[in-house]
Amino acid sequence: MRRMILTVGLALWALGSGVAQADGEKAGVFDYYVLALSWSPNWCALEGDARDSDQCDARHDYGWTLHGLWPQFHRGWPSYCPTSVAPPSRRMSGEMTDLMGSPGLAWHQWKKHGTCAGLQAQQYYDLMREAYSRVERPAIFRKLEKEVTLPASLIEEAFLKANPDLDKDMLSVTCRDGYIQEVRVCLSRTLSPVPCGRDVIQECGLKNARFTPVR
Repeated sequence: MRRMILTVGLALWALGSGVAQADGEKAGVFDYYVLALSWSPNWCALEGDARDSDQCDARHDYGWTLHGLWPQFHRGWPSYCPTSVAPPSRRMSGEMTDLMGSPGLAWHQWKKHGTCAGLQAQQYYDLMREAYSRVERPAIFRKLEKEVTLPASLIEEAFLKANPDLDKDMLSVTCRDGYIQEVRVCLSRTLSPVPCGRDVIQECGLKNARFTPVR
């Protein structure tokens, strides 16, 4: 009885808190995409260096890398959708390393999000590449020579200036452990900018977020 009460209570909490993630939704059923761009040097500072990730090796010069292209509902998002589509090959995932930093991330994004896009694996990878190419990454951040602290709003302003077709309600900046983490841009199924749902707009309000330069 206590277990049943706990289960019901957790379900009610999830509904009330706006948590609307859905696993096992039908592939191809969603409203728009979220393009997630991660600042690689910050990811390396947060966890990549500790993992001895090849993405963080000094021979690379990753800046804004592609974290993923996520099918999204206006409220909530699907994930791990059942599909009969063949998964990407190692070669296909390896070819995404130039944008994503590692084939493992590409594979994970396919498994969690790509299966919900209603596309073949290569089509999904190609769509991710196309979406990435449509968003201009401000060059100024690559010119930094040392770590700085800055308002998270400055990241947003730089992306809006570099992408005149974007409005403030079409992107969001996230932070983690005091660092700028990601820029998330909302795109239609045809990759045109669209307003984000409230699940995506989770602005980082830090005035002194850390930002590490490209090595």
